[in-house]
Amino acid sequence: MNNHTTVPYFLLLGFSKNRRLQLLHFFVFFVLYLTTIMANLLIILAVALNNQLHSPMYWFLMNLAVQDLGSVSVIVPKSMVNSLMDTRYISYSGCVAQVFIFISFAASDLSLLTVMAYDRYVAICYPLHYEMVMNWNACNKIMILVWATSLFYGTMHTIGTFSILFCSNVVNQFFCEIPQLLKLSCSGFNLIELGVLMASVLAGIGCFNFIIASYIMIFKVMLRIPSEQGRQKALSTCVPHFIVVSMFLLTGYFAYLRPPSNTPSYLDFGVTVLYSLLPPLFNPIIYSMRNKNIRLVLSKQWKF
Repeated sequence: MNNHTTVPYFLLLGFSKNRRLQLLHFFVFFVLYLTTIMANLLIILAVALNNQLHSPMYWFLMNLAVQDLGSVSVIVPKSMVNSLMDTRYISYSGCVAQVFIFISFAASDLSLLTVMAYDRYVAICYPLHYEMVMNWNACNKIMILVWATSLFYGTMHTIGTFSILFCSNVVNQFFCEIPQLLKLSCSGFNLIELGVLMASVLAGIGCFNFIIASYIMIFKVMLRIPSEQGRQKALSTCVPHFIVVSMFLLTGYFAYLRPPSNTPSYLDFGVTVLYSLLPPLFNPIIYSMRNKNIRLVLSKQWKF
């Protein structure tokens, strides 16, 4: 398809022609996907069904779980089905849908993690003002803003990506990843997508700096507690969150900003897994399962 400017479908990354390796890929992704689905569903059900968890913090956690479910569900099942059926096919419209939905969920994920950092900052550093600042009216407006801006961001990325002319339909990744699609362009880099990417970099850096600043302030306040337990709580609160956000952003920047290779590589695959599959798995563990109230609710309702 080297001389064509339009493509009716795309061919995703084929992990191997060996049937056993294809089945191994299916099994690994199935276990990873099932674990992610179960962990996030537990959080959603725990918050939705228990009145004790009907507060802004847990409302944000439930929305984070919904976003994580959406981001993995739009990319992993198709890859598993392709390995199981020994095919690489994805329709043009399916590829467009993957880009739009995945990018929208990824953007909402980062936005919500930033909001959650601010929520914890207000709760710990200004506890007397928390109910006034983070009331239900404010939380609902925040979530509407998060979803609206994320959908707009996903729309702009999708328009910028698919307004180019494609000279090939071979995508060297297990889903329709934007950098891999852009390298198939016949007409060079698209100015719309360039503008969106630059805005993404600035927004990501801004969110990351805000999260770091929030955790530093939380860390300082918690260190004032005159006990070893207080310092340990500060470390256990800030460090895991920082690791997850750093992994998500740094690997995402690496995947989207570095020039994509012309051939599939283990590096490209590994980096994509780090920013697309692992955060949705780790988020419920880092942000929810370590929460005492959620663990108590889960233990009561499901006898964990």
